Amino acid sequence: MDVYHKILEKYWGYQSFRPLQEDIIHSIAAGRDTLGLMPTGGGKSITFQVPAMAMEGICIVVTPLIALMKDQVDNLRKVGIKATAVYAGMTRQEIIGQLENCIFGDYKFLYVSPERLVTELFKAKLYAMNVSLLVIDESHCISQWGYDFRPSYLAIADVRELLPGVPVLALTATATPEVVNDIQERLHFKEKNVFQKSFGRSNLSYVVRSTEDKMNELVHMLNRVPGTAIVYVRNRKKTKEIATILQQAGISADFFHAGINHAEKELKQQRWKSGECRVIVSTNAFGMGIDKPDVRLVVHIDMPGSLEEYYQEAGRAGRDEQRAYAVALCTGTDSAKLKKRLSDEFPERDFILRVYEALGNYYQIAVGFGLDTVHDFVLNEFCAAFKFPLLQTHHALKILELSGYIEYTDEIDNASRLIFIANKEDLYKYLHQDKQSDAIIQVILRSYTGLFADYAYINEALIATRANVSQQEVYDTLIGLSKYHIVKYIPHKKTPLIIYTQTREDLKYVVIPQSAFEERKQRFETRIQRVLDYIKEDRRCRSRMLLEYFGEDGSADCGCCDVCLARNSSGLSNHEFNTIKSAIEKAAGSTPLEVSKLIQSLPHPTEKSITVIRFLADNDPQFQLFDGYLRIIESNDQK
Repeated sequence: MDVYHKILEKYWGYQSFRPLQEDIIHSIAAGRDTLGLMPTGGGKSITFQVPAMAMEGICIVVTPLIALMKDQVDNLRKVGIKATAVYAGMTRQEIIGQLENCIFGDYKFLYVSPERLVTELFKAKLYAMNVSLLVIDESHCISQWGYDFRPSYLAIADVRELLPGVPVLALTATATPEVVNDIQERLHFKEKNVFQKSFGRSNLSYVVRSTEDKMNELVHMLNRVPGTAIVYVRNRKKTKEIATILQQAGISADFFHAGINHAEKELKQQRWKSGECRVIVSTNAFGMGIDKPDVRLVVHIDMPGSLEEYYQEAGRAGRDEQRAYAVALCTGTDSAKLKKRLSDEFPERDFILRVYEALGNYYQIAVGFGLDTVHDFVLNEFCAAFKFPLLQTHHALKILELSGYIEYTDEIDNASRLIFIANKEDLYKYLHQDKQSDAIIQVILRSYTGLFADYAYINEALIATRANVSQQEVYDTLIGLSKYHIVKYIPHKKTPLIIYTQTREDLKYVVIPQSAFEERKQRFETRIQRVLDYIKEDRRCRSRMLLEYFGEDGSADCGCCDVCLARNSSGLSNHEFNTIKSAIEKAAGSTPLEVSKLIQSLPHPTEKSITVIRFLADNDPQFQLFDGYLRIIESNDQK
């Protein structure tokens, strides 16, 4: 058994690697820059965690997903591996503390957001680190052709110059041929070196179903397909609404989105993973870092804006290699909704500039000031103050982020923060006036450092335990101390952050680069069109369409998507089948109709009409054939 298998078994309990994992590990071990293309659930993290454990020094992992970053750090710590993370929202003091731990504390993994990686503070500390490997997760973000292009990723190539001889591993779950080449060029690969696992999923049936009643169809499918399911929608409000409808239909369901607090998220995830809750209805916030192999059904009520996103979300079904279904429910209005996203996500330039100006006024930042300042941000309140539309404002802020003026974090759990504003002399005068307050202050001073210089993140539950009081009493005491100007206390809350990465500019000098606007808009338009082509297609195998999109040509029909099944079972194309079926439904109705007369009335070849009637009678309980008569039973009649 080689060193990599020993590490794999010791820390993760596996005796063998999945396909491609070992190849990537050996490539890294040989010091080669490596690009790994592995579908969602393919075990990407093992490809760098195992070799990093065999190397001297620390592995730096660049990832844009704060939630996933925290999950991976927690998972590594649980198996006894020292790991930490640096991301937006941490205080300067906290960042310095974590980076010095990486220099002196024998840490093996440092997770960092691309924005933090390129700061002068990080670069200064980087010189003192013994870096063994640089990993770029979600590496499609570095590519101008990627579906989530982030300019902050471009600076990673500059960081490479500070790490001579350190190999780079770039990882992504979705990449077209253009993206594959672009990633390697932008990361300055010494030579092209790609390991790719096929995007084909032989156990996954892709289905597009046209319906004017998505909820009824959803309930019908969940009653037909047993097992765990995920239902994806586009907005938070719909997650709760649909979960409630499913509960009323007797189906165990819950909802999930980024706006839920951390504790609630943990509970909902655990209930779903354990099988206590069968169906989770969510925005795209659900699924990252969650590995449940036995998901039998993934349903898209709303289609995402790219086939990359669709493939990732659909791919959360059937990771146990057993039969699973990825179903997109579509109506006649879905095309218009997808096209509207273009104007929502790419508002006019003038509007973007108005948002930038309003933001500076909102925080009372003068021109030439504001660099590195961090501000809590509530989108609803900001939009109400300036009468801006919510969705367009959100995307205007994202474009300003891509243009390098701000960081705009999505909602994250911000722990409570505290700083002492009274000097030590005044503080000691205050002490001993109240036993409870005295005890709480003493515990805080013993538990946290640097409280007189900068905000520190605190844990009220921990303070309560150590002071032998309730958590509510800690909260009340800190609120009281704030009123007496002893401390500034910012209780735990869930809010996005705005961080100024440049000083506030005079509006006439604000530039929105083509890469942040026009080029992205054009690529977004193209991606939406590919999604529309996918949902409208009824003659080509859906699996082949997806594989060709990702550069895999020459694959065979899957035999299990809706197009293949319709064609293989009835001998007709899906288009022909659906056309004849619609004609039958119009002609027959609920009154039994003689089949011979029905066939004569249909404007289709007799043999094809007979084929469809027989297929419907054998496979669809709504169509009943008896004594030469066909009757269509309404759903209400079946009940």
